Amino acid sequence: MSEWFLQLVQNKYIYVPLMTWFCIQAFKVVYDLVTTRKFNFKRILGAGGMPSSHAAVVMALTVLIGRSQGFNSEMFAVSLIFSFVVMYDAAGVRRAAGKQASLLNKIVETPGLSNIEVQEKLVEVLGHTPIQVFVGAIIGIIVGCVF
Repeated sequence: MSEWFLQLVQNKYIYVPLMTWFCIQAFKVVYDLVTTRKFNFKRILGAGGMPSSHAAVVMALTVLIGRSQGFNSEMFAVSLIFSFVVMYDAAGVRRAAGKQASLLNKIVETPGLSNIEVQEKLVEVLGHTPIQVFVGAIIGIIVGCVF
């Protein structure tokens, strides 16, 4: 194994957020399996749902940076602002796009309303509710403090 790869996999600023993302996405797959009794592998890569893996990942990284560089450092400030942008996007822009996709799917499916033939439905679960983002952020903060 080359030295750069070893450094990459030992870098906590990479593996902690990635493991956080993986664990949350795996939780969503298991939760979906328990509640619907169907295995949906698309949930491992899919967006949306409780909790927000986006929020957890960026907040875990932000706390890791704050703890190592200082909470008054430039890197922490950049990471925190980046985290706010990601969480705003998850709860705002992407959630709105999901609502629009839902409405468009209904319009296309309504007989006589549209003569558009669609091969597949638009993805409706794109974003998060504010509570899903909040819970994800709390998980990220906890993960960042533990590691």
